[in-house]
Amino acid sequence: MAHIKLPEFEDMTPAIQEKARPILEKTGKLGDIFKLLAVDEKIYFATDVMIQKYLLDETTLSYDTKEAIALLVSKENGCKMCVDVHKSIAKMLGLSDEKIEKILEGVDAIDTDAKEKALLNFCLRAAQKDNYKILKEDIDTIKALGYSDVQIIEAVAITGYFNYINTLSNVFGLGA
Repeated sequence: MAHIKLPEFEDMTPAIQEKARPILEKTGKLGDIFKLLAVDEKIYFATDVMIQKYLLDETTLSYDTKEAIALLVSKENGCKMCVDVHKSIAKMLGLSDEKIEKILEGVDAIDTDAKEKALLNFCLRAAQKDNYKILKEDIDTIKALGYSDVQIIEAVAITGYFNYINTLSNVFGLGA
């Protein structure tokens, strides 16, 4: 049960209802994170743009990599709801149950190359409170593995997005 009253569809602004209607028609319900964001239209639409541009649109990182970041950062942040949601999304994107479980065991357990493991470990490091200690040399190490500036910025933006959404979920007791 959320720590604040979450709006139901009829309590949302018309603009948010327009976004919610297809979800309701397809799934029959709105998730708690959707309802929480719907408390404030500005927050809802700012977050929606991040979801579209970072996660749903095709970008320089594969969907597998983006979902690995989502799962790893959400697990690290103790966001059970986000882990559960992204397990389902990862399955829809074609990741096997075995691969998802390996991701949740940690970077070392994932059956992938050293290059991707380095990026995922970098993202976990970037998710920490003391990420201000990351140095140019740390970024240069990732670049030396073949990642472009765009890919690194994208990976860190996704990491930051999950710190943001995990914080909202955790603070307001979603999925508890």
